[in-house]
Formats: sequence, C-alpha cells, structure tokens
Amino acid sequence: MKHLLEATWMKVLIAILCIGLFAQPLQAQSKKKKKKKKGQQTAVSVPSKPKPPKKKPSARKDSIMAFSKVIPNHANTDEGLFTVHEINGSYYFEIPKDILGKEILVVSRISGTVSGFSFGGAGQKTRSQQVIRWEKKNNKMLLRSVSYSSVANFDEPVYESVRNNNFEPIVAAFPIKAYSKDSSAYVFQVNDLFEKDIAMIGALNDGQRRRFKVKGLDPRTSMINWMKSFPQNTEVRHILTYRASDVPTGTQTDLLTVEMNQSFILLPEEPMQPRLRDSRVGYFSLSQINYSSDKQKAATETFITRWRLEPKDMEAFKRGELVEPKKPIVYYIDPATPEKWRPFLKQGVEDWQQAFERAGFKNAIIAKDPPTKEEDPDWSPEDVRYSVIRYITTTIQNAQGPHVHDPRTGEILESDIMWYHNILNLLRNWGFVQTAAISNETRKAKFTDEFMGRLVRFVAAHEVGHTLGLPHNMGSSSAYPVDSLRSKHFTDRMNTAPSIMDYARFNYVAQPGDGVTSIFPDIGVYDTWSIEWGYRPIPEANTAEEERETLNKWILSHADDKLYRFGRQAAGTDPSSQTEDLGDDAMKASTYGIANLNRIMDNLEEWSTTPGEDYADMEELYNNIYGQWRRYMGHVTNNVGGVYEDYKTSEQQGAVYSYVPKEKQERAVKFLNEELFETPTWIIRDKLTKKFEHAGSIRRIGNIQKGTLRNLLDPARMARLIEAEANYGSSTYTMIDLFKDVRGGVWSELRTGESVDTYRRNLQRAHIEHLEFLMTKEQSPLPPQFAAFFGRTNIDVSTSDIRPVVRAELRILQGQVSRAVRRATDSMTRYHLQDMGERIEAVLNPDKD
Repeated sequence: MKHLLEATWMKVLIAILCIGLFAQPLQAQSKKKKKKKKGQQTAVSVPSKPKPPKKKPSARKDSIMAFSKVIPNHANTDEGLFTVHEINGSYYFEIPKDILGKEILVVSRISGTVSGFSFGGAGQKTRSQQVIRWEKKNNKMLLRSVSYSSVANFDEPVYESVRNNNFEPIVAAFPIKAYSKDSSAYVFQVNDLFEKDIAMIGALNDGQRRRFKVKGLDPRTSMINWMKSFPQNTEVRHILTYRASDVPTGTQTDLLTVEMNQSFILLPEEPMQPRLRDSRVGYFSLSQINYSSDKQKAATETFITRWRLEPKDMEAFKRGELVEPKKPIVYYIDPATPEKWRPFLKQGVEDWQQAFERAGFKNAIIAKDPPTKEEDPDWSPEDVRYSVIRYITTTIQNAQGPHVHDPRTGEILESDIMWYHNILNLLRNWGFVQTAAISNETRKAKFTDEFMGRLVRFVAAHEVGHTLGLPHNMGSSSAYPVDSLRSKHFTDRMNTAPSIMDYARFNYVAQPGDGVTSIFPDIGVYDTWSIEWGYRPIPEANTAEEERETLNKWILSHADDKLYRFGRQAAGTDPSSQTEDLGDDAMKASTYGIANLNRIMDNLEEWSTTPGEDYADMEELYNNIYGQWRRYMGHVTNNVGGVYEDYKTSEQQGAVYSYVPKEKQERAVKFLNEELFETPTWIIRDKLTKKFEHAGSIRRIGNIQKGTLRNLLDPARMARLIEAEANYGSSTYTMIDLFKDVRGGVWSELRTGESVDTYRRNLQRAHIEHLEFLMTKEQSPLPPQFAAFFGRTNIDVSTSDIRPVVRAELRILQGQVSRAVRRATDSMTRYHLQDMGERIEAVLNPDKD
C-alpha cells in the first residue's frame, strides 16, 4: 500500500520521511446490527442503516459509475477505517456500509504553521473535538454533525422528542461516484471538504479572522497533501491558504498558509461506563443534559475523562490483590527524541505506576521505544492505537499533554504529548532563578545532563498527569506551611507540594544553610489519591449514578485534610489557589524568595558567564529574576479582596466561599508598600546591566510598579471589598482602608518631606493616572461563565461606591500635594508636585478652562 502523496517536491520529501509507516488492512466490520443495552444513552439522533441494493447497479444508473472507471488500477490506495484513493490529485473516500450511522470523532489540529500565528504551534487543536456520522440519502453521502449536549435513553418515549428538537446539521454532501468492487462500500470524492473553507474543520477561529483581517480562502494554493488510513482512524493532511491583509510577523506576502491534520476516529462499539465528576476532585470533564434523568428538571450530568482500565482478573481485584489491566496505558517515545532524554521521559511516564497501584492496578502505565521498521513496518505515530510523546523542534518553551476522548462517556482514546525542544531553556531559567541561592547544581548557565534529565522527568510526569485526565491543582501548594519548606526532613518526604499538577515549581523558599536538597515537585499525596478516586473500579455499581455514594464516601474520608484539597485554576480570586506560588502565606514566602533573588544578583555574573562568550545568558537570567520578582508581587496582591474557595457538598459544615481575614489583607498591602512601592534598590544593578544594555532599569521597575498598582486597584477587586463590607462591616478590610493604605505608601514623601526620586515620581504619576481611569472608565464586563474562570467580579463602576471614594482620595491628595510643594527642597521634586497638583485638578474639574 502506498501513501497518498502528490508529486510535488515537498510531498516527495514527506514521502521520504514517512517510509516504513504503512497502514494496516481494514479490520473486518461486523454487519450484524448490535442491540442496545437497556438504558444506554444515545445521541440526539440515530439514522436507520441503509438497506443494501438488491443488485449491483449499472454504470449508467443515477450517475453511479463502475468502480474501475472511478478508481483505476494505477490509483494510490490505502486501506483502513475508510479506504482512501488518490488519482492525480483527486481524493476519494470508500466508506463501508456498516460504518454508516456509526459515531466518528473528528479532531482538527495544526500540523504546520508560521511564527506569530498562535501559541503552541504544531499539534494545537483548532476546534473542539466533534462527532460526525456518514449517512446515505438517495445518491449522496451526507456528513452530519452530532451533538452530545443533549441525550436520552434510546428505549424511552422522551428520546423521540430529544431527537426532533436537536436535528443534526448536514455539514456537507457528496455525490456517490461508485460502489466498491463487492458492493459493500460507497465511493465519493472529498477534495471539497479539505480544500474549501469548512468551518467545522477550519484553521482559524473568529478572533484570528479579525486579527489577521482575513478576506477568504485562496483555492489555488489550498490542497490535500496526503491521506493515510489505519484500522481505527483515517488521517488527512491538507493545506489551507487564506488571503489576509494583516498577516503574522515574518510573512512576506498577503497570504497566510496553515497545514492542518484531520483525524477521523471510530468511537468504541461498546461505550465505557462513565464516572460522574465531583468538584472536590480535579478532573477534566464533559457535560450533557440527560432528559432521561428522574430529576424533575433538565438535569446536567458531568463525567470525568479517563482511560478505560479494567482488571484482567476481577475476582483477584475483589480480593484486594493488585491486578494488571486488560489493556494498559502505553506511551511510545518519538524516534526524533535525543537519546539522552529518552530514559527520563520514560521515567516521567512510569512514575505514575505507584498511583495506579493505589487504584488496584499493577503495570497500568508503561513507556516504550517504538518498534523498528523490521519489528513492525506498519507502526506509525499517526495510528490512534498508539499514544506518543512527540518531540517538536520549535523555539516554544513549553510542553503540553492533550488527549482525545469519547464525548459520550469521557473515555480517553489516545494522547500525543507535545514536547517542545526549547522547554530545556525554560527549565534552566526556572532552576536558576528559584534555587541557585541554595543549589550548586543550578549555579551555572548550562546544567549537567543528569540534572537536566531530572527536570525533564518532572515535567514529563506533569504532562502525563494531564493525559490521565488531571487538570492543574493550583490549590495544592497552599497545604504546606511556608516554614516547612525550609526543613530538609519535611521536603525529603513531601517535596514542594502535595500535587505535581500544581504550578509549584522549585523551592524558592528554602534559605542557604537550611540543608534542603529536594527542590522540585514529584507525584504526591493528592495525585495518588485522585488517580485512585478516578480509576478504582466499583464492581457492584452498574451505572454512573450507582457509583455516586461510594465516590462521595471516599472524598469525605479526607475532607478535613488539606493535602487532599483540589483548587481549580482561576485567575486571582482565591489567593490559596495561585500559579507559581509556594506555601500558605504569600507574604512570608515572597520575603524568603526576595532574599534569595538578592543573593543570586550578588553572584549573577560569576554564575552565568563563560570565558570567551558574551553576556547573553546573563541578560536572559537577569530578566528572569525580574519576572520572578513580579510573580511574588502578584501572589501578594491577590490576598487583597481575596475569597477562598473550598468545594463542599451539603452534608459538610462551613461555607464554600469565605473572605481572606482583614489582618492578612493589611499585611499584603504593607508588603507591597515596603517591597515594591518603596524604591527596590536591591534589584538596581548598574554594573551588571551596562554589560548588555545602555538603559532599562527605570522601565523595568516602572512596569512592575504600574502593573501591580493597577491590579491592586482593579474594579473587580474593589467589588469584592464592597460586598465584604456590606456583609461584615468594619470587621473586614474595606475599600477605604485600601485607598488609605496605598496613599500612605505611594505618597509617603508628602508626610516626611523627603525628596521624591525618579522611580517614585513615575509611580505617583501612575497612581494619579489610574485614579483618573477609575473616575472616567467602566470595567469591560465578561459573561458570567468567563468572569468566574478569570477571577473577574463584574461591577458597574459608575453606580458603585468606587467613584465617591476615588474623588475623596483625589481631594485629600490635592491638599497634601499643595502643602508639600512649599516644603520641597529640590527643584525636581517641586516641579513634580506642581505637575501632580495640576493633574489632580484636571481630573476633578475636567471642564474647567
């Protein structure tokens, strides 16, 4: 069998790269209609299967031709889920009759792109995965889109109503050109599906179309590259070229070309029993409205995504013995991966075996090298039966662990982890700026292969966690007291957080002399628990609903233990669930962190330079120190107006949402006043910066000060302060408290009579500009579902208490500035204060001449 490659030089090159990756023959499909189990849920419609023709039609009937006329002997053919044919650039699907009506998953990914198109590059999905069916209507083959947002049991009367009220859209229709040689399949040309601008599988979303000012698709340079078919999936690689007037940076024409990969994946004949999601344990999930539910409403059911792990020996499992699964989770290492990193990637995969043992399985997850061409000439990473850690050579500093799942049940079908080469640089930067103060291993611009390998293993384990269904658990690291992270005994046992799925990077809290050597995360208490909760079979339960009581008991057994807490990834509302932080007190942790950054600055040149090389590494690490310092400011800021989120069910005591204590919010603002708004002279290192730039310190510090000030005085944050005061009065930290404390820190010279330095003058101007913003602008509202995720509390600024308080602040400052002008001892301070007085007046009286 041959790959379907067009005869251009680029496609010849692809053919060379793909030698040996041949498809296997299509597996025999059962023609017997499978009877549905009672109570099995079905999507919104199930078309009846077409009856086979009584006899093979003639070549003239209804424009259907003889197979040999459409698919000649010289056609390039590849057999599999769909048999695919190519003749001189024309591509055909041959769809077996017993595939009609079956549910097929479509996954649309970028396979080739240009710089500036999107973050993530090759491998990124451009659409949410979708389900389709093929349906024959007269002499046309219809491609129908299937939704699983609404479901009902096939054998219940309500099913017909669900079906009729969720009619499946017809995405495309193709004239049938021929029957297969044995009349068991239909043949039709599919070029238009992949060479036209079909929204369902397109490369661009609406935002990108606006951003790049796309005018339409260029049909001359949009084409199919190749097709491959495997027993359970068919892959199509095609190029879409768009006419655009604002193309990404580096593109020299008004054309934007993107290579796409479409995966057509046959969903399991027997759906897996799903498991209901619980907000107290983190899992990726999918939701459906189940009209067959006995609840007296249109009930939404949410299922977790997970692999289908079933014990080989159920009786042994019931006896409490560890058993192997019928089908383990296997990851293959991309052949393009450098040899020295392969062992560490494998370890990152198999580190999860300990977690699955808690769930009752042994050897549940395995890492392998791919077979050689001699061992298996048909093996291909494109085959959906194989999950692969793919090595991608781009400058992106990242890795990601997506997965493909069955939208009916949440069953994970396969996963390809994207491992970008340049993540090594990101790991170097993290390791250096967070631990060089305490670790000899990281006091250099290039780590040893052995140490870098350990970091590779850590990131691999994190990404594998995502492919097992686990999202980020940003609340995990707050389970540890900050000072415990300075204990060698504690960190040797517990690492930096109870979950590797947190963004608890490296131990920036430990100080020199503490003796701490365990400096980065590992699979922890929460991780093994979450795998047990999601994967341990419950043999006595025959439905997802019957599992609910047992699952709830498992959670309640650890409900009061912070090590087992899940904190979702939000953006600033809950200070105990943040990215990149450590410990239960951001002010204390950040104080330790700044002390270490100061020590690293003292040694930066020695630790980051190599004789005979320039200062590029030193410059990059210097900027990363600034980035780390900025993170500390964000961690602290989010305590102000913060609301803790602790998921509970109705039998548990206490509130789900509670305000950060007043004392903690006061400490947070005091920290910002002392560590940021007061000029941070420790980070100004002119002797260092003059070796790689002529200027920049004022801009860097100013950007962090301004950004933090805007974040601190954000309308969403003040909305929460207003509501807390309305409910609890002066016992909570109020908006007036916040404005008063910020004014005292930003404008302390008005009280002391000291000169105002350059950094403080810029900060004070930024403060007045932001107060003007609050007086004149509205917060852009977000839809509630997005506001909740991004930590945004919507508020109408003009009708709230914000503007009266801001106006009062401006008047207080106006009086203080006026008095301070007369006491100024240097000209620049006097000029600055005079300017500030006039700016305040312009804000208070904008119509005054």
